[in-house]
Amino acid sequence: MENLEIARVLDDVASLLEIQGANPFRIRAYQNAARVVEAHSVAMRKMLADHEDLTALPGIGKDIAKYITELVETGTLSVLESIAKDVPLSLIELTRLPGVGPKKARALWEALDVKTIDDLERVVKAGDVAELKGFGKKTQDKILKAIGSYRKRQQGRTRLADAEQLVEPLIGYMRAAPGLEQLDVAGSYRRRRETVRDVDILAIADDPIPVMEHFVNYPEVRSVEKGGGTRGTVILASGLQADLRIVSADSYGAALQYFTGSKEHNVAVRKRAVTMGLRVSEYGVFEVDEDTDEADDPFSGNRIAGKSEEEVYVAMGLPWIAPELREDRGEVAAAEDGCLPSLMTLEDVKGDLQMHSTWSDGKNTIEEMLEACAAKGYEYFAMTDHSKALAMTGGLDAERLKNQWVEIEDVQARHSEIRLLKSMEVDILADGSLDLEDEMLEQLDVVVISVHSRFDLPSTDQTKRIVTAMSHPAARILGHPTGRLINVRDPMEFDVDAVLQAAVEFDVAVELNAHPNRLDLRDTHLMHAKELGAKIVISTDAHRTDELDLMCYGVDQARRAWLEPADVLNCLPLQELTQAVTGGR
Repeated sequence: MENLEIARVLDDVASLLEIQGANPFRIRAYQNAARVVEAHSVAMRKMLADHEDLTALPGIGKDIAKYITELVETGTLSVLESIAKDVPLSLIELTRLPGVGPKKARALWEALDVKTIDDLERVVKAGDVAELKGFGKKTQDKILKAIGSYRKRQQGRTRLADAEQLVEPLIGYMRAAPGLEQLDVAGSYRRRRETVRDVDILAIADDPIPVMEHFVNYPEVRSVEKGGGTRGTVILASGLQADLRIVSADSYGAALQYFTGSKEHNVAVRKRAVTMGLRVSEYGVFEVDEDTDEADDPFSGNRIAGKSEEEVYVAMGLPWIAPELREDRGEVAAAEDGCLPSLMTLEDVKGDLQMHSTWSDGKNTIEEMLEACAAKGYEYFAMTDHSKALAMTGGLDAERLKNQWVEIEDVQARHSEIRLLKSMEVDILADGSLDLEDEMLEQLDVVVISVHSRFDLPSTDQTKRIVTAMSHPAARILGHPTGRLINVRDPMEFDVDAVLQAAVEFDVAVELNAHPNRLDLRDTHLMHAKELGAKIVISTDAHRTDELDLMCYGVDQARRAWLEPADVLNCLPLQELTQAVTGGR
């Protein structure tokens, strides 16, 4: 099992224990262990294979280490099976509904015998939930809406970062296949979409049989849907589908271009080819043979390109188009006109403008976060712990914030290699006011403002709330603007265009939150922000040092939005950055 899958099982145990009414410390132990395992850069299976001590990891005691070992070795967990004797495993799915959670799931189970989402939908529509103590009509309506959203999200798409945890070991395994000459991942995974439905893998091999046999015998395969000839399809233990196609070297570039997609981009490419008397397919670029039906012979005509993607595009008079741009958003016309953007890269990022420390809900100290940022070669970073409204995170009031400033100054005095910006993530309250006194806001280098509550306000009220907050003279960055959590929580309903217009009017940067659970703003929102002239920052929202590595997902999203280094504030050097986002207007 990969770290992602192990973490999910540990989270499931925690949820069931909470439903069962177990000791809170025991519940928290599983929750903390799940976070550590999911965030750890080295696979638990590799650590065990190398005989490393799992208890050396923070939050992993002897019992949890034993359970992780059991999961790696058997794929099952006896303690989960033991709990399931008292609590239905299906209740786990209920806890994943926004607004339900373990306590409400237990109440629904005990009072109405609700064990599944279908059961819950039935009693909600019957009006039974509204009669339960602690629920009511408003909660019932929210649950019904949450069920609808949940069903939409569960239509088989996997978050990019989750897919990466599953795909990278498979690719590593496949590179050892006998006779393999080349291997690449195509599809939406290569285009770096925020979610993927399945994974397309392309390979070159003179003899496809040993490569295909190697593929279908991958230890994490749950079932083989197809495994003969040059094409195979498997379902991994996680449920993710993986397709392998073995093609000839002469067609490899054309196949990579074709299976990378998107479908819409390929249609645009084909239309261009037709105007040039050419035919482009997964087999290559061909001069059209008027006397032969393509359906009868896909290789008809003189093949003029196909070995590499570059020559496929060149054959049509175009430069190579980066995979992230291939969504039919004008990239073919831009390539024809020589106007493709010079997309930003991870190396362009000079600092990170949202993260958290042990002063609120982070897991590392300010100094540890500083040292990790400095190790990345950053020129600056902003320490943005939460404000007091977010009590469950240990948010800071004015007095604690002053105490934090003392530590910040002390840490900065010991580290001249990087600038530590004295900052805060300040909650936007329901009326649009900010959760910190003006006299304190004025002393911060960077004020990030974010919504963390009342996600269900009507669109008009939510828009007014956000715009009001942005109009505050101290506001500098709007954090994770839509509030969505991919496959977990839908974005808030508000007028995105009005908020982006306000960002320009009030000179407030909008954040692309790089955490792969958020990737908020979306690529299309960012494209519109750029068109309007709004400032953009990319931040990790890191809560521990290793989450600083999540910046790469933000850069992927930025590239999909056609962003260049000049479009992103934290690609600026320190002096220009401070002029752009620090201090008052």
